[in-house]
Amino acid sequence: MLRIQALLGCLLAPLAQAEGTTPPFFGEVALLLVASAVVAFVSSRAGLIPIIGFLLVGLATGPGGLGLVHDPELINAAAEIGVVLLLFTIGIEFSLERLGRISRLVFVGGGLQVGLTVALVLGGMALLGVSWQEGLFTSFLIAISSTAIAMKLLSDKGQTTTGVGQASLGISIFQDLGAVAMVLVVPMLALREAATGGAGLGDLLLTFGEATLLIGGVLLLARRGIPQFLEAVARSCSREVFLLVVIAVCFGVAFATSLTGLSLALGAFLAGLLVSESRFGQQALGEIFPLQILFSAAFFISVGLLFDLRFVLGNLLLVLGLFVLVLALKVGVVWLAARVLGFANLTAIQIGLALSNIGEFAFVLERVGHEAGLNAFGFEGGSQTFIAVTVLSMIATPFLVGWGERLRERAGVRDATPENPEQIATEGFDHLQNHVILAGYGDYARKLAFALQQAEIPFLILTLSPDGANEAEQAGYPVLRGDYANVHILALSGVERARIFVIADDEAAVVHRVASVVRGHNPGLPIVARTRLEAEREALEKAGVGYVVIEEEHSARVLMQQVLDPFDRAAGVETYLNRAMRRGAGQRQRAEVPQVAARVFALTAEEIARGGCAHTEWANEIGVTTSVCADCVALGDRWVHLRVCLTCGYVGCCDDSRNKHATAHFKSTGHPLIKSLEKGDTWTWCYVDQKIL
Repeated sequence: MLRIQALLGCLLAPLAQAEGTTPPFFGEVALLLVASAVVAFVSSRAGLIPIIGFLLVGLATGPGGLGLVHDPELINAAAEIGVVLLLFTIGIEFSLERLGRISRLVFVGGGLQVGLTVALVLGGMALLGVSWQEGLFTSFLIAISSTAIAMKLLSDKGQTTTGVGQASLGISIFQDLGAVAMVLVVPMLALREAATGGAGLGDLLLTFGEATLLIGGVLLLARRGIPQFLEAVARSCSREVFLLVVIAVCFGVAFATSLTGLSLALGAFLAGLLVSESRFGQQALGEIFPLQILFSAAFFISVGLLFDLRFVLGNLLLVLGLFVLVLALKVGVVWLAARVLGFANLTAIQIGLALSNIGEFAFVLERVGHEAGLNAFGFEGGSQTFIAVTVLSMIATPFLVGWGERLRERAGVRDATPENPEQIATEGFDHLQNHVILAGYGDYARKLAFALQQAEIPFLILTLSPDGANEAEQAGYPVLRGDYANVHILALSGVERARIFVIADDEAAVVHRVASVVRGHNPGLPIVARTRLEAEREALEKAGVGYVVIEEEHSARVLMQQVLDPFDRAAGVETYLNRAMRRGAGQRQRAEVPQVAARVFALTAEEIARGGCAHTEWANEIGVTTSVCADCVALGDRWVHLRVCLTCGYVGCCDDSRNKHATAHFKSTGHPLIKSLEKGDTWTWCYVDQKIL
């Protein structure tokens, strides 16, 4: 070891000579970043998660390894930021709606797993003579599994919506919630406080009371203030401004929480919860994710810097024994929880193997406990043992999950789920298959979205514009807010399962950037894009665009033809194109007409009760904000009476008028029901049945 350190000292001597021109810490930071990148790449190629690579970098460069990092204070400061960002992203990913959909999996399965693990570990530690404080602290560490590892492995196998995937997700959500509570409790378990009687039941209840009031205030703010604020910020359509504001919310709330005596980690989680309750949660997560990865790397490197390899090698039997014991305990407890939920025996074993590891959040908790003077496993050197056992459990998880799947398949056991329908619920847009992704929502995308809807082709709109997203949602289209060049947003859109990706942006630089990112996600996905100039075609094709539509080529029709043709709908692509083109023209003209206060129209109960019409399911509740026929206004013409389409809200003139736009709208769209907008009229006409309802 000394020879290796001396050799590296000679190789790094030029860096020492350059200290006069660079900050003293820069050499160590550069070394750690380069080593992290290399090890993360090697880890991914070997099928391991990058977390293990970061831990190994800290181990290799720290005092317990080659001793290349002498002053870890800078890394520790970055690690604190990593903890804040990690908890912030957990808060954003936490969804009250998702919690409600799989509440039984979360509270029954997760509650049983965490409760039994804590009880068994605490009881075992008490039998060994360990204090209840350190026993409870150790039980907290062991109870937490890695959501990131489990869901990544199941996602790679396409099992996130299966029984195994949903049960793993539900139990992991409860663990995340429990971990936030554990962050509150652990500092109060300090032995020095317990010895003086400073941390009693009253103090614990007081802390939880303060936290409850704080969380209640945050939830109230999340419902009332933050969504409107983020909406105003998002209207700038500037990624830089949005990112700065999101970071400011994260650190501002975390700091304000710390002033109340609670932890930065809890404050960061609450900040994430604030953002998650707005419509821009996924956009925020996509923007902050690269920063979270960078600072999380610093956090895991800092853990590795504290790792003493000599201690582990000298206590190898202890480490391996505890690893096997923890593995058996976690698999057994999760198996029992899954069986209580109603899963088959071998399926429950596979769920247990997926959650058999100790999670990355346990490192955060161990750090908090270490600062409070608590030892994992109740003995000196417990922190070193804990890190070693955790790393071993993370490395073993992919192999254990694969073994469990093969065991179940050989036994011929189907991944059957309990009969309770709440237990399987798709997340976001997981249900989309063979769909079209529209990146952008301008004039061309509006026409194409309408044509896709008419052809009953599944599609998803990605847009950074709040106004565009609101308009698309009002039209009933599926929308995902965010930058369509962002890796996280693309992953949520199901780009790996898509049929065609359409870039409806006019800027060639944006098209080039988006195409490059999409091509990295799904190399075989056909990409269609449009541009203004023929000269840009070659560069876009090199970037991976399979079909480039030039604006001079009547690009709206050409673009839609290219997208719709592969789906080969029986009704004929040309029909959908004509409807979309007419509707698009009408929308442009109506956009130039002043709006008035909204009036709501719908089929009345009496009209439905009278029956005699088989088309009442076409009717919607329509909000009308105009008192003119926009198409007549565009022609400079006049009308007699106005009618509104009860399917899409189009307002046109009656058959007594010169242009008969209401009837023309029916012929182009097939929407059968119109209602009179004239004062005193209450009737609805069905074009198909030729009768008044």
